[in-house]
Amino acid sequence: MKEKALEMKLVRVVGGHGGLALKFLSPGTAGVPDRLVLLPGGRAVFCELKAPGKKPRLLQVHRIEQLRKLGFRVYVVDSEEKIGEMLNEICFL
Repeated sequence: MKEKALEMKLVRVVGGHGGLALKFLSPGTAGVPDRLVLLPGGRAVFCELKAPGKKPRLLQVHRIEQLRKLGFRVYVVDSEEKIGEMLNEICFL
């Protein structure tokens, strides 16, 4: 599955749970995660999507670490199964 197809699947699945998976853009700051996932109950996490087997670039890893140090949850998703795992984990926060 290509990254774009996985991203569209994420948007559909999150929407099916009553949430939003907003495209996250930060002009002037490269390497930020692809999506900001917002779910009912005030749950919010960042999500970096990758094609199966692909890993985040070095700058993306740096941004993910920055966000985690600030206390945010950041998920790297490279499969449909990981979408489900992420949502299950978020729902139990």
